[in-house]
Formats: sequence, C-alpha cells, structure tokens
Amino acid sequence: MLELFDGAVPVEETLAKWYKEEEKSNYGAYIPFIGTIRDEDGISGLSFDIYEPILNSWYDAWVLKAAQSGAILKMAHSRGDVLLHESSYIAAVFSPKRRVALEMIDEFVEDFKASAPIWKYDLKDGKRIYAKDRSTQIKGSGLLKVNK
Repeated sequence: MLELFDGAVPVEETLAKWYKEEEKSNYGAYIPFIGTIRDEDGISGLSFDIYEPILNSWYDAWVLKAAQSGAILKMAHSRGDVLLHESSYIAAVFSPKRRVALEMIDEFVEDFKASAPIWKYDLKDGKRIYAKDRSTQIKGSGLLKVNK
C-alpha cells in the first residue's frame, strides 16, 4: 500500500489503520519508520514534489521483493508543504519473523532516500528553495549529451 497525502502524513491514524489491516494476518513483526521534519538551518518546514509514475514502479518492485520474503510493505509520503516536527514519510514492514522485517525496513528506507523520485525544498523566509545540497541524483537520470 502506497499512500500520498497533501501536507503532513497523519501518523497516528496511518499507523493505526495499517495495524488494523494486518492484526489478524499472523505476522510476528511490525516495524515502522517515521520521518519527521527537523528544526535546522532556519527552515520553517520542507516541501515535496513527486513524480508518481516512477514512484509507483519503484514501490511495486519493493512490494514484490517483500513478498518473496513473506513480508508486506506499506508506505506513506507527503506532497507539498510539511512544517517542523510533522511527518513527511512513514514506511512499515510486516513479517512473520523480526529479522526479515528489521533488515527490510533498513534496506527500504536507504533505497528510498537514494532512488525515489521525490524532490525536496526548504521552506525559508516565505520561499520554497530547492535543497540541492541534500538531494541525491536518481540512478540513470540526467541530461543526454549529444555528440555532433
């Protein structure tokens, strides 16, 4: 399940909903990760743009990988503005065994940071400023160079 929210992700409601969906599924482990906006560098929050077709494809590949381990993966992310101390990202793994869930949540969050087509902007002094120094180029992206 991939959910996108305009603004902050509603943490309590989302985690409770996911738990309720899987509480009878006989999983021994439920490992969530919650990303929140830190107060740093004078920002008032962050803003996010998402390219949904690539995000859906990337996420679907992870769902298949999780299924091969007998696990279920869920994710929620924000579009637009998220203020300080609010959540912009939640991921969770449900698995019969804790080791699978612990390892998968770590791999998933790291790959998310490196590969998901989500662009981050600082909200500072009423402006939306691309956070280039904290961004990672997506593998295979960039401009084509044509030799003449």
